[in-house]
Amino acid sequence: MLVAASSLGAPNPRSEVTSLDLAQQRLREFAAEAAGISPLYEHLASRAAEDPEVADLLTAASEDNATGELLLAAAHRLVQAEPFHQLSNYYPSLGGTYGADENTWPLFRDFLLQRAERVRGLVSSQVIQTNEVRRAALLYPAVVAAAKQAGGPIGLVEAATTAGLLLGLDQYSYRYQTQEAGQLVAGPAKAALGLHCSLELAPGAVLPKLPKTVKVAAKAGIGVATADLTDEDAYAWLEACVWADQPERLRLFGVACGVLRKNPPRLVTGDPVADLAKAAEPIDAPLVVITSGSGLDLVPALSALGRPVWWAAHEGGELRLIRVRDADVETTTLATTEAHGGRLVWR
Repeated sequence: MLVAASSLGAPNPRSEVTSLDLAQQRLREFAAEAAGISPLYEHLASRAAEDPEVADLLTAASEDNATGELLLAAAHRLVQAEPFHQLSNYYPSLGGTYGADENTWPLFRDFLLQRAERVRGLVSSQVIQTNEVRRAALLYPAVVAAAKQAGGPIGLVEAATTAGLLLGLDQYSYRYQTQEAGQLVAGPAKAALGLHCSLELAPGAVLPKLPKTVKVAAKAGIGVATADLTDEDAYAWLEACVWADQPERLRLFGVACGVLRKNPPRLVTGDPVADLAKAAEPIDAPLVVITSGSGLDLVPALSALGRPVWWAAHEGGELRLIRVRDADVETTTLATTEAHGGRLVWR
């Protein structure tokens, strides 16, 4: 476990200041990100940024992983473990109904500092795992378009996955709310998980045709830190990464995990670019690769597979369908998107 510089016998003052400064900067950045979205996390992160003792807890994380979101996820995990603590009154994920008030920060501060070593242990050993199943509603139109071009059942691969929730997209139902045609319904009628998404049209665009089903012959996911949903500790950490005052996101996560546990996809631990072939090669069906918010450039890896591949990419606020055949790459931008799955603007 990495140890904060302030706890060492003879710390390098320059390193200590730099480390603490970075932690405070990341907390301020996260508070700005949470503004208007998560009142609880904005409240806690903004105050943690100005409190050197609390911010110092984050210095146990590596620079790449040290984010305000990581500290709040560690706190969420510890509150989950002590659901009768007074602080849980402020956590809707645990049934709390209190809004942030003058007591929230003192309670939170004392809670973390009294468990400082456990906090450091979590932030030094864990990373933020974003499992936003609502993004399946964004990817579904691109996947069905790829399946139509492929002309039959597809093999579905999620690159940069954690728990593989997006691999269940053929098992979820979708309701797309439109101004032009009311509600468009897709997916299995009796699906355990239903997702809702606003579907708007850019000038000159027409509504996409969304079939009721997409046939998937095989599935696989690849990521550097794949998670086993049957492992209680791994599952609890994934829950803790969901923002505590967004209980609907937590509910959808739980339902999606229940769906996948019944028929778990094959998950490969590895680099989603360099090791992509390990996930793709056993699949004989036409290959459709999906990503969401990964920041990856998969084109070289897809070209190296030596077979036609479709890449449904939800990246950078856009939904794109990229067809790769050896050196031939054809990209179609289908829509602009809201990051978490609530809105598509079709082109």
